[in-house]
This record gives sequence, C-alpha cells and structure tokens, in this order.
Amino acid sequence: MQKLTKAEEEIMQLFWDKGPSLVSALIDEMSEPKPPHSSVSSIVRILEKKGFVNHKAYGKTYEYFPIISKKEYSRFSVKRLVTNYFEGSVNELVSFLVKENDLTLSELEGIRQELSRKK
Repeated sequence: MQKLTKAEEEIMQLFWDKGPSLVSALIDEMSEPKPPHSSVSSIVRILEKKGFVNHKAYGKTYEYFPIISKKEYSRFSVKRLVTNYFEGSVNELVSFLVKENDLTLSELEGIRQELSRKK
C-alpha cells in the first residue's frame, strides 16, 4: 500500500464517508473554495492507479467507489508512524502520547482493559 498525499487522503475520507460517488458529488461535499472538477477528477484517477478506488461506467459517467477501507489505511498509517518515528515500538508511541499529555490515565486504562479482553 502506498502513502496518500493530503489531497488524496481528503478525497478518500469523502469516499469512506459517502461510499460510491461521482466526482461532482465529491466536489459538492467539499468546502469553499471548491476545487475545479478537473483537479478532483485527476486525483481520483491517481487513487485508482494506486489501488484505492475502482469505478463503474454508466456511458460516459464514472461512479467511483473505495476498495481500501478506512480501517485498512489506518492500520497501514499507524504501522508506518510507529516504524518511522518510534523505532518500531508501540511502547515508545504510547510513552510519547502519555508524556505529551495526549493520552490521559483513564484512556490508558481503557487501552489496558481492551488489551486484556483480546488475550
């Protein structure tokens, strides 16, 4: 799986939220100022080449749909984050989040309980 650019990820978020969509429907969901149709269409075609979306053709109209789930991409992104910034250690990531106050003790306890249930 490849890393997405910010623009590609924004469009994938729309697919994950809305499901199958025409390019024009994606643009309707975007905030102002709305990008040109050609720009969004180009990004969607790039996403298709990267294997994130596929399409169904209805004449000259294409309806695109995600083939990589948000969960699959999240798993890939977190593994990449841990590998690139925390020397492959999930413990280092959790320690960092605790030290930066991005993770409270009650959240940490919730994670511990979730891990206990999985065992």
